[in-house]
Amino acid sequence: MRPEALALLAAACWAVSSLFSVGPAQRLGAFAFSRWRMLFASLILWALALMGGGWRSLDASAIGLLALSGVIGIFIGDTVLFACMNRLGPRRSGVLFATHALFSAVIAWFFLGEVIWDRALVGSGLLVGGVMLAIVWGRRSDEQHGWEQTRGPLIIGVGLGLAAALCQSVATLMLKPLMTTGVDAVAASAARMSMALLAHTLLFASGWQGARAKVPLSGKDAWLTFLSAAVAMALGMTLILAAMRLGQAGLVAVLSSVSPILILPLLWLVYRRRPAAGAWLGAVLAVLGTALILR
Repeated sequence: MRPEALALLAAACWAVSSLFSVGPAQRLGAFAFSRWRMLFASLILWALALMGGGWRSLDASAIGLLALSGVIGIFIGDTVLFACMNRLGPRRSGVLFATHALFSAVIAWFFLGEVIWDRALVGSGLLVGGVMLAIVWGRRSDEQHGWEQTRGPLIIGVGLGLAAALCQSVATLMLKPLMTTGVDAVAASAARMSMALLAHTLLFASGWQGARAKVPLSGKDAWLTFLSAAVAMALGMTLILAAMRLGQAGLVAVLSSVSPILILPLLWLVYRRRPAAGAWLGAVLAVLGTALILR
């Protein structure tokens, strides 16, 4: 499968999983939710890596790099993303997280020497612009859903969203050279997830109150967290690593940023209201941009 298609599938996974994540993340708190989510994802990924034999592709040097990537991208990045979502909701946290495409393009050019030209450059501009437009203008003026409320200072939520985007970019792009060596994507995801889980466990063991759950894990929240882990982390992150191995890192990052566009029809199901006109216009631009990139 083409790396561009893998990146789009990963974006779809993240869009779907966000609907599973919002409720338990708000009830449990960002740290507790992330810890349970990583535990479920680690169990799934290691089971697949052991059954498929992909664990044999890992060596000491690979595990060290994967561990660093896991701490930056999953332990720090995922946790601050859900802290942002708890403050701003999935729509506005989505537009902030979508900036990882811009961060990735700059980092890929500076460190990997990748440059996006011609139709791909125009398409990337249309896609990123469409994503931003769809989310910034995607709220109806009379929308009162709880996910649209701001909890706490707005500037803190914005800072958390941008930090999550930067962590995602750095943690993913630093694996580009490693993935081209043939490391199994599932085993690599399992190693990253385990290191992030270890960091979360150490933080919890330190006794810091912020790492503890606000409420006990209920059966419903456990199921929703498991679904989020399976779709976003076990499947979505593995797809991104596979795409990174086969394709240009900057373009993979740009294409994976369409998840906020893909979440619009899903939010429509939740709100029972059509997205605003700006959301439709942004979606059209994103589709045109994607078509130019894939052409």
